[in-house]
Amino acid sequence: MFYSGQVKRFVHIPHPHIEARKHRRPLKVAENLDRGGRTAAFNASLAVKITAAVGTMWCAYIFAMIALISLPDAIRAGRPAIIAWIAQTFLQLVLLSIIIVGQNVQAAATDERSQATYEDADAVLHTALQIQEHLQAQDDALETLLNEIALLKSHLTGTPVGSGNSAATVHDRRPSPGSVPTNGGSVH
Repeated sequence: MFYSGQVKRFVHIPHPHIEARKHRRPLKVAENLDRGGRTAAFNASLAVKITAAVGTMWCAYIFAMIALISLPDAIRAGRPAIIAWIAQTFLQLVLLSIIIVGQNVQAAATDERSQATYEDADAVLHTALQIQEHLQAQDDALETLLNEIALLKSHLTGTPVGSGNSAATVHDRRPSPGSVPTNGGSVH
């Protein structure tokens, strides 16, 4: 009838990813390039440099000025030439830079979201580890209390600690099968 100290304790086993992620940081958009070999690394590096140069509003202004140089000739040639100038010269030159600027802004926002998500996940992981420590402290306290209860029961009944049913508790008043409760009809 006494607690014998045989409590199945929870054992926290950290996921292997937890240790691995301590040594990594979130991936940035610029780092997500194929760098499979020397040629691929050179091409990726050159593409990033050209994109950085062309993807500015200053470059868009320069392209607009270049496109405007040929506008008077398109006006003199008539409506088909104006439409062709708008579609083939102005839009392609100017919008190219503006689109790249927009993509750079979006990439920066993506990097910021990635960093924030990484920090949020790190905070959640830290909190989960603190909860594990808290639960371990509670398990230790419960085991101490159960041992003290078992010791008190053994003193009250004169039965040695550890003998009897280890699943029983201090308030074990379960009726045997087929018996009638004697405490006013309620079973504890």
